[in-house]
Amino acid sequence: MTAPGGIALHSALVWTLFALAPLTFIGLLRLKVPYGRHYSGRRWGPGLPDRVGWIVMELPAPIFFAWVYFAGPSAGGAVPLVFLGIWQCHYLNRTFIYPLRTRTRGKRMPAVVAVSGFAFNIVNAYINARWVSEIGRYDPQWLGDPRFLAGLSVFAAGFALNLHSDNTLLKLRKPGETGYSIPRGGGFRYVSCPNYLGEVMEWAGWALATWSLAGLAFFLFTAANLVPRALSHHRWYRERFEDYPPGRKAIIPGWI
Repeated sequence: MTAPGGIALHSALVWTLFALAPLTFIGLLRLKVPYGRHYSGRRWGPGLPDRVGWIVMELPAPIFFAWVYFAGPSAGGAVPLVFLGIWQCHYLNRTFIYPLRTRTRGKRMPAVVAVSGFAFNIVNAYINARWVSEIGRYDPQWLGDPRFLAGLSVFAAGFALNLHSDNTLLKLRKPGETGYSIPRGGGFRYVSCPNYLGEVMEWAGWALATWSLAGLAFFLFTAANLVPRALSHHRWYRERFEDYPPGRKAIIPGWI
């Protein structure tokens, strides 16, 4: 049985994430996140090697999530184990595999960005792991519920789009190259950032499959974070390449 104090803490953190989502969205419309193509040197303080910063930033998502998850009384249940697998499917790739595949020699990430991402992932991993392994109640029949099946389908489609788009971007740069070029094919036929669209889809699917406020808060925060970044990337592409496809949108085909 979950202690009332634990439920209160969980609820407070969930609603904090809800409150931060619109503030993040507005802030990122005005401010470019200073890493990758938008990194501007020491203006943002000390930097870390890009791969190191990325791994540090994402590390709580798979590790702290697992620690909180296995402390929950429902950790051995069929449905929670499926949710654990879904979560780790994304984050083991995002934390360990993806950064080691990138060709980012010499690139850096401000330490403040890595620390901010680390703090967010601590909170987000906690609220979602506690929900699926302790506070939430799922019987095995949930695996056949239309909400779960629809959510799993959306997550899988988003994960596939995210991976395919990452692979396209990684193949643009040959060993030793550091420049940028126009990505083409797949989701890039329609939007500048299908990798971001895929990630938004993943966590929309997670929110639906878990049918939880924790999942919904994560989805909204993800959208608040990635939509402005996609708009910024889209502007950057159009300013840098005269032949950039005019029909592409930033993140949602035919709309944004």
